[in-house]
Amino acid sequence: MRKDPMDSSGFVLLSDYVPGILQEIRYFSTYNFIGDRIDGYEEPCALLTKEAARALKSVSNQLNVQGYRLKVFDAYRPANAVQHFVLWGIEDTDIRMKYCFYPDLMKQELFSKGYIASRSSHSRGSTIDLTLLDMASGKEVDMGSPFDFFGEVSHPDCRTITEEQFENRMLLQKVMLRHGFEPIDCEWWHFTLGDEPYPDTYFEFPVSSQYLKR
Repeated sequence: MRKDPMDSSGFVLLSDYVPGILQEIRYFSTYNFIGDRIDGYEEPCALLTKEAARALKSVSNQLNVQGYRLKVFDAYRPANAVQHFVLWGIEDTDIRMKYCFYPDLMKQELFSKGYIASRSSHSRGSTIDLTLLDMASGKEVDMGSPFDFFGEVSHPDCRTITEEQFENRMLLQKVMLRHGFEPIDCEWWHFTLGDEPYPDTYFEFPVSSQYLKR
């Protein structure tokens, strides 16, 4: 189903569907691989299609029973945010965040190796970046690499990490798969709803709870 890229009627605030979900929307902040707030992020909130939000609620319910909470780093991403990434990669010589997020790669390799795409599934509204938080300790579960660390150590099947770290990744992946989400091969945190409602639309409205109320 193709929609008007500015039509947010099929989207919801994730926090309305998954009460208690933790959010650290990195692209609203300056702590990301570029080092600036990203275009299109007007509020530090996660937006998703209704279908993806319902599925993620089921994920959350299962993990809560197992002693975990979900923590979200990014969800819907406007097309102009992706354009911000692309222009930074092509035109900007700034590499001030290289030491944190891509220490072993040249900037241009972030695109050639698939870590950053010129069109992102996030813009279709049913993709999410997330991790687990242990409810007993109150700390993020150790996944062997941080969110948005670009390198082979972040590939879900990487075996240079510890067995516990690998098992943590597989726990997240198993529950996400069970509820209809599909992983990718280069980022353990990235999942897309398999039966996404808008596979052909790359939305352009901003990340803002106010926009949903218009």
